[in-house]
Amino acid sequence: MPSPFPGMNPYLEQADVWHDFHERFMPMVAERIADQVDPRYIVKIDEHVFIQEFSSEQRRLIGRADVSLSRVASHADVGAEPGAAVCEAPAEGYVPAMDSERLAFVEIRDRRDRQLVTLIELLSPANKRPGGDRDQYLAKRHEVLRSTAHLVEIDLLRGGQRPPLEQLPPCDYYVMISRSQQRPRVGLWPLRLRDRLPVVPIPLREPDPDAQLDLQQVLHDIYDKARYATYIYEGSPTPPLNPDDEAWATGQIA
Repeated sequence: MPSPFPGMNPYLEQADVWHDFHERFMPMVAERIADQVDPRYIVKIDEHVFIQEFSSEQRRLIGRADVSLSRVASHADVGAEPGAAVCEAPAEGYVPAMDSERLAFVEIRDRRDRQLVTLIELLSPANKRPGGDRDQYLAKRHEVLRSTAHLVEIDLLRGGQRPPLEQLPPCDYYVMISRSQQRPRVGLWPLRLRDRLPVVPIPLREPDPDAQLDLQQVLHDIYDKARYATYIYEGSPTPPLNPDDEAWATGQIA
């Protein structure tokens, strides 16, 4: 069963749904492209690893328990003379709570020299939230934009702070394609909530023709395989829709 929305499904933007969608999206993209570019190119999946620190208050809010270890006798305890005092720490503190998030991306590499030809990224909240994770993504983005590789950047999240992108018209979502030979100019597909997701070109090395990626069909196939219809409508889109779009979205679900 395809998604009931003609374009992006805003219920996929919920925190407890998005990561699953992201991790299903990239392998399906890789599969669709590999069928078109074999044997000239290799299509690979790799991961960004974002390391996050949480304060004690954030630890409490997200429900992560602190690590607790039962006390065991130390060498000093074992060798201590009877009646000798055991030194206990006069204060207690915490080291920062660490968490990691792995986010997949797709690489197209030349089979002959293994050089990166095209990088395909689907943005996630970590890329759009101020802090170290966003800085890490922007550094990788800058590195690619200074190279001879093409960049395909897909943003299907309404929330958060977008990466720097000049002259993007008002929109809810977008696709940006930066061809190495045309920089700093880029191709833009600005999208509203009710727009069909586009079929976009995936650039390769000249003179090879572009591959084609139907983003809407990818979304429909994931929606069906993941059985999203059985649970995502129990929540609400994040961030909330405006009243007109909320009424329209409710009608689409019905």
